[in-house]
Amino acid sequence: RIVALSKGETAAAELSIKLCQLQTRKKHLRFVTSPIHDWGLYAMEGIAKGEMVIEYLGEIIMTQVADKREKLYDRQDIGSSYLFRIDEDLVVDGTKKGSLGRLINHSCDPNCTAKIITINGEKKAVIYAKQDIELGDEITYPARPSPIQPISDLDPYLLPADYHIPIEPDKTPCLCGSATCRGYLN
Repeated sequence: RIVALSKGETAAAELSIKLCQLQTRKKHLRFVTSPIHDWGLYAMEGIAKGEMVIEYLGEIIMTQVADKREKLYDRQDIGSSYLFRIDEDLVVDGTKKGSLGRLINHSCDPNCTAKIITINGEKKAVIYAKQDIELGDEITYPARPSPIQPISDLDPYLLPADYHIPIEPDKTPCLCGSATCRGYLN
């Protein structure tokens, strides 16, 4: 039986499908020590290019609050903060309340990308496979865009969410070990 949906019903059905995917299509992942940095997230099953890997969960806060928390986390010597920019105004803070997604390390040759999707008016940071990922591969995403294509040339809302790492005079070394490593995260 074929049912025709109106434009509004089609959009609502698509949102329902996206919400269902977030809740049920999580991949089997585990965290173990990583040669890149402390802990890493690893695939415990093959993941096809384009498939959702995991949602990056945490507390949704304003950018100004995230800036203050980052300084606080540094003063408290927490070690790592897990702040993930959603857009110009919002950040997911997975430092104290988050999912395993916060353990994904950066790489100059990542196998995943981050996308911001909106479900029922709420923005979500979701990690997708950029290529086929094999069982046992570490899940990684980019620290920043390639220097070949500057951020200013791109639509900021089409960038993966993790492209918020600013270019600063104090460089943070990149330890990804890829053949194309730029040497720094920022």
